[in-house]
Amino acid sequence: MLSEEDRRKMDNTVKSLQDIVSSLLPEKNPAFVFKDLNVVETLQEFWEKKRNQGAVFKNGSLVVYESVPSSAAPYVCYVTLPGGSCFGSFQYCLTKADARRDAARVALVNSVFNEQPSRIITMEFIRNSMEEAMDSVCGSTKDALDPSTSIGAYYRMLEANRGKTMLEFQELMTVFQLLHWNGSLKILRERKCSRQDVISYYSNQALDDCLRSQMALDWLMKENKTPGIISVELQSTLKDLERARETGRELRFHKERKEILMLSLSQIGSESNNDQMCEQTLCDFNLLGLCNIMQFIQERNL
Repeated sequence: MLSEEDRRKMDNTVKSLQDIVSSLLPEKNPAFVFKDLNVVETLQEFWEKKRNQGAVFKNGSLVVYESVPSSAAPYVCYVTLPGGSCFGSFQYCLTKADARRDAARVALVNSVFNEQPSRIITMEFIRNSMEEAMDSVCGSTKDALDPSTSIGAYYRMLEANRGKTMLEFQELMTVFQLLHWNGSLKILRERKCSRQDVISYYSNQALDDCLRSQMALDWLMKENKTPGIISVELQSTLKDLERARETGRELRFHKERKEILMLSLSQIGSESNNDQMCEQTLCDFNLLGLCNIMQFIQERNL
């Protein structure tokens, strides 16, 4: 049972979401928008409205859907928003159309909720976040002001993204999550690359096919050293993706992991494709310029 206080907070949140819908989509009835069978259309209109208000998206304002191949229910669908955030259907869907609507509904709720003032990175938010970070690692204010420390690097990233929403910040953090998962940050640290340079570079680095190919090649090299590691990691990733989808969480990190590992698997035993991926790995010399080029190449066994 919800307490009276929890019920009041929930009612206030719903009211706030409805107010945001009314301001961005005045022609929609906010009381029914999240139940609307045209939720797919509503989601697209929401993001087009944001573009018209001045928001800039690298890939345009188109909302992209991806249905998971299946011959029977339950059907699953993912939706990627213009900024890069990804959500998925989480109910038991009997048709592909139901799955598409369910994914759109989850994405719309998160999109609208992201417009609330509490989701904007402000100085107050940064102060609270730094206090929590310092408490969790027993850090100090001195550490927070030192960009060479992990807390200092986190502070710098928050400062650089002041005024952005949490979804926008999460999209940036996904790149660093992948670099950590992939082992690239460890390699850069061993090559004496500074945290400041790494953050400055990757804060402006798109999560594109070139970056995915770099990471896929790294996993191919791990496979050469430890046969079967890609399949094991893929199974773990699929479980993480499923758990996150079923709870309505943002999925970009898990979905990108899956795509990178699938790309690696598709290249096993194909020398010509591996050579092509090697070329893509070396496609950005600005990255290699962060540290000693030859050492970095030798570390990756290129």
